Amino acid sequence: MTSKIVASLLNDMPLETIMDIEQACHSFPWSAKTMQSCLGGRYYNAGLLLGDELVGFYVAEQVGPDHTLMDICVAPKYQGRGYAKQLMAHLLEQAQTLEAENCFLEVRESNLSAIAVYQKFDFSEVGVRKNYYPAKEGKEHAVLMAKSFF
Repeated sequence: MTSKIVASLLNDMPLETIMDIEQACHSFPWSAKTMQSCLGGRYYNAGLLLGDELVGFYVAEQVGPDHTLMDICVAPKYQGRGYAKQLMAHLLEQAQTLEAENCFLEVRESNLSAIAVYQKFDFSEVGVRKNYYPAKEGKEHAVLMAKSFF
């Protein structure tokens, strides 16, 4: 089956479908209210479909020339198949279409597979937010990463 990425797909998707993937992917997922607030306005998104099934998505924010990847998820049963890379490539194409100068993101320092994907897309570590993410025991640092389009 062929995968297809559709811009702004999440705006027309049932919130429950999006949240099923969000909750399966993150140990501390966004709330439905947070997700809903990030659909539209200065935010943009895309969903990855396999047939008619939503298997992954991203949500990004645009503030002037700076864009931030807010959330990216691929349903666990579809991970390891290159879908996150497809979503990242689409995100960066969208950001450039929207005349981004920079793209930023935060990632848990323990999420080495995600960090490796981001590095393949030329993101570099630019800082650390100490004790940023909730964790099962205490807090976890966030690695701040950035990519310049110049």
